[in-house]
Amino acid sequence: MSDKTKNDIAWEKLFDQYLILEGIQKKDYFIISSSQINEFRESRLMAKFDHFINLPAIFRKNQLSILPISRTEYIIGHFQTHYRLDSPISELISVNFPDNIQSINPQNLYSESIAVNCAYITGMIDNLLNQRSIHVISGRMSTGCFNFEINHTVKTDKNYPTSVNNSQCEIDAGFETDDYLILIEAKNYSVDDFLIRQLYYPYRLWTSRISKQVIPVLMTFSNDVFDFFIFQFKDLYQYNSIQLVNHKKFVIEPEPISLDDINYIFTNIQIIEYPADIPFPQADKIERLIDLLGLLFEKNMTRGEIRENYQFNIRQVNYYTDAGRYFGLIEKYKDKVTKEVMFQLTDKAINLLKKTPRQKYLSLIEIILSDRVFYHAFERMVQLGDIPPKSEIVSLMTEIKRPMSDYVKNRRAQTVQAWIKWIWDQGD
Repeated sequence: MSDKTKNDIAWEKLFDQYLILEGIQKKDYFIISSSQINEFRESRLMAKFDHFINLPAIFRKNQLSILPISRTEYIIGHFQTHYRLDSPISELISVNFPDNIQSINPQNLYSESIAVNCAYITGMIDNLLNQRSIHVISGRMSTGCFNFEINHTVKTDKNYPTSVNNSQCEIDAGFETDDYLILIEAKNYSVDDFLIRQLYYPYRLWTSRISKQVIPVLMTFSNDVFDFFIFQFKDLYQYNSIQLVNHKKFVIEPEPISLDDINYIFTNIQIIEYPADIPFPQADKIERLIDLLGLLFEKNMTRGEIRENYQFNIRQVNYYTDAGRYFGLIEKYKDKVTKEVMFQLTDKAINLLKKTPRQKYLSLIEIILSDRVFYHAFERMVQLGDIPPKSEIVSLMTEIKRPMSDYVKNRRAQTVQAWIKWIWDQGD
């Protein structure tokens, strides 16, 4: 199976046809039109890369990125377009869900827009700046015209001067208080980095329109926790002057899980023999698997759609979809029209995601521990009071005769270690 996505292939053809690398070598940038991009694939799908990992291979190889500069043109160059996000350790704030609200189900917040609305009605938005807020704007709008500079990825002492002329930007939600306009960019999964443009273009638009201070905020909803990253741009005209100034995280009416709860599951577990024709899990971050289940709750997707729209490379897509398939939570099928392989949730996963957070995670723990390797690895963790070494987990895999090389067993033992630690950490 090729690691190349449709975007990878289409951009390679565009670079060849329009001699883009040669153009960048001469001018330090290249202007390309949406109509030129559309010759190979729809520009809407070809020029929006929310995360660095989504950039086509030819961009990453040559330290390039792309930005829209009008409704019909894009600029390609050595641009530092993404911000690496390191989550600070913050106190988890508990909020209550209003008793009188029936149109939002707090057990079904897998849509970004619903998650934002939930954050608003539970008072999270008011809490960000300690002011009462009103939901005032959302959707696509024109950026207007403005100039800015952006950092060079190769010549670190150099900036690119750039102009935007009525490009398009999208605001997931805007909330106005007495003193501020809060602009929210929402993601319904955890992120390691994000595209600064998604905050900077709306920020430039609204700082030119109102006298109140504009506050750009990234909101993520992942594993039933709302994270709000509050930023500022120190220099209005510098794209990369973004700085994190505060971080707040919230949870709705948490119901703690105790070690006794986990022990009860462990002592009453029924071991299941999972299918040998699906690879044993190699997906270290179970939180990302939970995010993937939430994304598939919204719609079925191809490998390419998962790869191009969320923070996965193509190998990670395979690893995490296989992990879901192994435990009977994800299944794949071939679309009758496009003939592409699609991924969808099983009834087992849908029922899981509709539960309260507490019951959801207890059920997931039960599913994981029902596998013989995970069960015995967790058993050893209880006995040792610590995560068992990889060598012991590799021995477990060998005992149950899984057809894997020693290297693969060692790599997948790392996943077992991570998942049983996650289970243990759920105990309050």
